[in-house]
Amino acid sequence: MIPSDSPVVIPDDESTFFYQPGSYTPMESAGFLMRRVLGSILQQADAQLVEHGLTYVQWLPLYKLLLCSDATNAALAKDLGMDPASVTRALDRIEAKGLLRRERSTADRRVVHLVLTDEGRHIAAQVPKVLSHVLNNHLAGFTHAECESLISMLKRMLLNGDGLRADCALERAKAPITAAAAKPAAE
Repeated sequence: MIPSDSPVVIPDDESTFFYQPGSYTPMESAGFLMRRVLGSILQQADAQLVEHGLTYVQWLPLYKLLLCSDATNAALAKDLGMDPASVTRALDRIEAKGLLRRERSTADRRVVHLVLTDEGRHIAAQVPKVLSHVLNNHLAGFTHAECESLISMLKRMLLNGDGLRADCALERAKAPITAAAAKPAAE
């Protein structure tokens, strides 16, 4: 249990910082530990989905397509936080396995919709079962309240990260235009 008088981290007040450069170690780093946990989760999920010939890079978009049936490559890449070229390669492999087909939009020929085949839907439906099993094994010994607290804290960290990105974007927008950037291009 964390004492109620424990300081709250305030980004502009070094006296409240949890991490200090002189005592920082990876094994006590939330980021490093989250990366190791995620790696373990993905490794275990991949091991269970190998019977379907799928890896994380393939089962993640496959499952996302099950949840959102009207998706395009660009939308899928954005939703998954992956680069579009990686998503395209993964979709090519998924399509080659007969789990997906691409259908050109009749309304806008530039748009290609991603549609799961019946087999693709069947395999994608296995993903939540596998992830539930893997996550429950990683959470062995945790109470439900601890699980909810962990999820809440991770969501707060994500919101803090969103705020940092928004602040950085705002700072870039406010940055003075340099003489080279302000100079019109030669015609």
